[in-house]
Amino acid sequence: MATKSSKQMTAVSKLLDQLIKDGKVESFSAVEKPLKPVWDKLVCARCALCYLYCPDAAISRQADGYFDADQDLCKSCGICHRECWFGAISMQEVE
Repeated sequence: MATKSSKQMTAVSKLLDQLIKDGKVESFSAVEKPLKPVWDKLVCARCALCYLYCPDAAISRQADGYFDADQDLCKSCGICHRECWFGAISMQEVE
């Protein structure tokens, strides 16, 4: 099983720090989307946990059976990344 790198965890932590101010969660629309989920197809088991946990239904199964996120719907919350048992999803900076 792949482990999440400290760089990935730092990026997710940084996003959460941006969202949580004084114990209150800020609106996601007020935060820039610095990260996007990226799947490693060599590691992905196609279990659909990312699809099930996505709070915005931004993740869909592609024709090849793997998953991808619609960047217009994705709010970069990182839940898919945290819930992936196999470490197949990394949160990467949007270019």
